[in-house]
Amino acid sequence: MNLYYKIWVDCILKAQSQPQNKDNWKLFTMIFMSMTMAINLWFITFVLMEHFKYSIPFFPLNINVFQGTRIGSFVNFFVSYLLPFLVLNYFLIFYKRKYEKLIKVFPYRKGKLFIAYFFGSLAIVLLYFLIAFLILKVL
Repeated sequence: MNLYYKIWVDCILKAQSQPQNKDNWKLFTMIFMSMTMAINLWFITFVLMEHFKYSIPFFPLNINVFQGTRIGSFVNFFVSYLLPFLVLNYFLIFYKRKYEKLIKVFPYRKGKLFIAYFFGSLAIVLLYFLIAFLILKVL
């Protein structure tokens, strides 16, 4: 849990340090962190379900309001992966201004920890698909 809070503090303080984020740093930090976490969860469920044939009974939830459309895919991703992290992050970070207490406890690393988490998460997914593509092309 400490690593989670350290990354959040780094993300918050980095966003607050940018003058253009003065009024909307909460929204930006919530979107970037929650989206990164959602992509990580999607990737984990993808690997478990596709390669290890492990069935996760509640992921993904299929919302068939706009079945077969991009809007439908977005709604499925939002409800299954992004919304849980938006709610979780709100209650663990922003509810009752908990971030103010966390900022006093954890050091600021000039955004390096958040950037490593963000780009590391994306790099793992991209590297996985690049390697899979290369392996399939060879076969």
